[in-house]
Amino acid sequence: MRLTKFTDLALRVTMRLAVIDGVEELPTSREVAASVAAPYTHVAKVVSRLQHLGVLETRRGRGGGLEITGVGRDASVGWLVRQLEGADDVVGCDDEPPCPLRGACRLRGALRDAQEAFYSSLDPLTVRDLVGDSSRPVLLQLLTSPPA
Repeated sequence: MRLTKFTDLALRVTMRLAVIDGVEELPTSREVAASVAAPYTHVAKVVSRLQHLGVLETRRGRGGGLEITGVGRDASVGWLVRQLEGADDVVGCDDEPPCPLRGACRLRGALRDAQEAFYSSLDPLTVRDLVGDSSRPVLLQLLTSPPA
């Protein structure tokens, strides 16, 4: 299974924000976009969705920026990926034109089970776990030196 670019970017943004502890200035969407090597417009859409999910907060004006919430830090990666990817099937059996095998096909159910197994394997992992010991130094480096 392959995640959408949107979900990949949302996870990177979430991880980037999760390593910030007690900084005086919160990063802006533009700064986060530069640090994760993504276009600002894409990051702005991701930030909007993550804010809607309660994973991060945005503040306007002086002293404003992006900040991960407690819910965001403790969010299950499986839950977050489910929210970002949606409930669509892995295959488009009902697309136009619909698959002529869909009435007797066992593949759709097997793929749905595999998709759920994928998400379930991510359920025990939290965002806090993603930014642990081995990832933390790399993520912190993004705070000080934007990619070339």
